[in-house]
Amino acid sequence: MSENIVKKVCKELGITQKELAEMLEVQPSAVSNWNSGKIPKMVEILLNQMLELKECKDKLKKLQNFKELLNEI
Repeated sequence: MSENIVKKVCKELGITQKELAEMLEVQPSAVSNWNSGKIPKMVEILLNQMLELKECKDKLKKLQNFKELLNEI
């Protein structure tokens, strides 16, 4: 069984399921339903995009830090 996407998004973004619901402008009960595996395909795509965006931002921050380090040398 694959990892629960709702839990993964909340963990990676450091947010609660309630905060995720607020971000997506849906009722917390909808997120609760998704957490139990009843997730619409479009929501799954959106959550995966959120994870990819977080990963890209993390990589960009590392590159910026590396650039700053190089400039100090």
